[in-house]
Amino acid sequence: MTTRDETGGVGSHGPLPPLPEDWQRCLAVAAHPDDIEYGAASAVARWTAQGKQVTYLLATRGEAGIDGLHPTEAGPLREAEERAGAREVGVDTVEFLDHRDGVVEYGYALRRDIVRAMRRYRPEVVVTGAFTVRMIAGVTNQADHRVVGLAALDAARDAGNRWIFPELADEGLEPWGGVRLVCMAGPEHPTHAVDVTGEPLERGIASLSAHVEYTRGLGEQSFEPRPFLTWAARMGGPALGVEAAVLFDVHHLAFEGKPPWDE
Repeated sequence: MTTRDETGGVGSHGPLPPLPEDWQRCLAVAAHPDDIEYGAASAVARWTAQGKQVTYLLATRGEAGIDGLHPTEAGPLREAEERAGAREVGVDTVEFLDHRDGVVEYGYALRRDIVRAMRRYRPEVVVTGAFTVRMIAGVTNQADHRVVGLAALDAARDAGNRWIFPELADEGLEPWGGVRLVCMAGPEHPTHAVDVTGEPLERGIASLSAHVEYTRGLGEQSFEPRPFLTWAARMGGPALGVEAAVLFDVHHLAFEGKPPWDE
């Protein structure tokens, strides 16, 4: 059981299981540049160091994210920062879907775009953000985060059904039903953890640090990546019995192993 402690962080009264790592390909789906970098990128660094392939898919270019910069300028800048941050954790492929930042809509277009990417990259694991109203430590989640997280979860199942978005077959994209796990980062109620002690955390910090202009644009709400990510990872560590961990709410799309009614 994971609870909020007196500091407003995340404490644990019992261990969480480690997130399974018997897979090779992951697609990380997020609403904005920098979303993955707020914790999940440290797990990505661990996985790419193991030789796993991780691809980033961003619903928007984050063009509405800097108050003092017009979207036509902010969008390309934030795209460049996202690509730089991805390289810090071993990710070479970053794709943007060009949905409008701040008003991403759940529906046919978004789900189809994510399914298209899943059929192209054929992930076994999908990482995305929590779609709950509350996130880790009780922080209220943003609208775009909720919409994209839920769409990614639904798309993971849609991707394997040839009769949903059948037009994708005309693009040469056959159904992909190989997604085993959808892992929600920043959840209010985590179920699994990833050990990011040492080098993975350092690379995660470097990844968020690449978002220089965005962080500066936050003004009084800005903070330094190192103390924030170190604090968050150390708050998660006890859940796995390690120094630093990233927590996820893991969704299984099918029973793994023997179904419970056959036991």
